[in-house]
Amino acid sequence: MTRDEKVQYWLDIADRDYVVAKDLMEKKHWLYVGYMCQQAVEKTLKAYHTKYQSDDPMRIHNLVRLAENAGVCDLMTEEQQAFLDVLTPLNIEARYPDYKSRIYASLNETVCTKILEQTKTMQQWIKSKL
Repeated sequence: MTRDEKVQYWLDIADRDYVVAKDLMEKKHWLYVGYMCQQAVEKTLKAYHTKYQSDDPMRIHNLVRLAENAGVCDLMTEEQQAFLDVLTPLNIEARYPDYKSRIYASLNETVCTKILEQTKTMQQWIKSKL
């Protein structure tokens, strides 16, 4: 697989994750909206990393660390970096039962609408840098 094919691979699955997040939003599955938004941004960051770094993206879910390792974090605004901090725990907390109830209580339609909008904006911004 060429570098460009790998970049496209990451972008394709990131876009699918975003579509799934939108579908889950319609069904009011708040916890999983957050999780899929985290996944969409993670994979978009991995596309950026693949484009500009010689190694493979780290197999981690911490979005700030991924952005730093990819070399894109320094290009981000403080607001964008703060959004990565908001999304990162949604990966872990959506997957482990002892965290689910806590995070579920913090998510609702208003919060998830904002997360979904910010995810789309973040993906578009990262893609504009490719």
